[in-house]
Amino acid sequence: MDQAIAKADTLLEAMGWIRRFRGKTTVIKLGGSLLEDRTALHHILLDVIFMETVGMRPVVVHGGGKAINQALSDAGIEAKFSRGRRITDAPTLEIVKRVLAGDVNRLLTDEIERLGGRAMNLSFETTNVLFGEKLVPEDGEDLGFVGHVTRVDRQVIEGLSYTDQVPIIPSMCQGDDGAQYNVNADTAAMAVAQALGAEKLVFLSDVNGVRRDKDDPETVIHSLNVSEANRLISEGVIASGMIPKVEACLDTLGRGVGKIHIIDGKLRHSLLLEIYTTDGVGTQIVKDPKSAGQPTGSA
Repeated sequence: MDQAIAKADTLLEAMGWIRRFRGKTTVIKLGGSLLEDRTALHHILLDVIFMETVGMRPVVVHGGGKAINQALSDAGIEAKFSRGRRITDAPTLEIVKRVLAGDVNRLLTDEIERLGGRAMNLSFETTNVLFGEKLVPEDGEDLGFVGHVTRVDRQVIEGLSYTDQVPIIPSMCQGDDGAQYNVNADTAAMAVAQALGAEKLVFLSDVNGVRRDKDDPETVIHSLNVSEANRLISEGVIASGMIPKVEACLDTLGRGVGKIHIIDGKLRHSLLLEIYTTDGVGTQIVKDPKSAGQPTGSA
């Protein structure tokens, strides 16, 4: 009986958050490394189905770097990168399209359906919702068919969400001239979140958030506002590869997104624990209290 009562208490704790976020959009960026862990992926998609079931509007944007690397290797094509971005020539683009817009998108859609949810595959093969142009870095380097998103078809995505379906979107975009481009998955998710005015943008990662000591998971910082994040960057606490991610998060907060979360996608039900419990399990990044209009909360 005590165990049953504890379960009821957990549901009551979740009820407040469920009511608060009902009808609100959450964009979830699913990283390529998690796609290789079928157990973790199974629980992530169950969380997504739960979110939709209780009235949230989840939207999934995904990459697929490891699967692309494997497909390139199988085809005898060397994977090349420059400053963390995949150099995408014409043969590489064809494989990126097959993996991201084809294999991975269908996998996620089919698995959600198999688990009892409803999802829609949005890609070049069905309905494309991300539009953009060729990315030209500041140094002028030619990365090939690498682009950035300049426009999101908000109407299509919201139409699916209103009919209780989960949109599944690969990190690729199409130019006005019909050219297709590979897009960094983080920036694609940010563009979608900004276009939808999302309540939350969640990055599912293989780390448990921003840490005071990058090598110690126990030092995760559960909540940061803009001023605190900038201070930790200047002090060197937020360092190396976490700096551009956090800076991009701060920029996204200034463009209409309510909160950003960085959580460990391999932790079982990390999405539900972060959104529907008081303490959370990762790092949330929020606006400064005055600009947010309310105190920093845990969800």
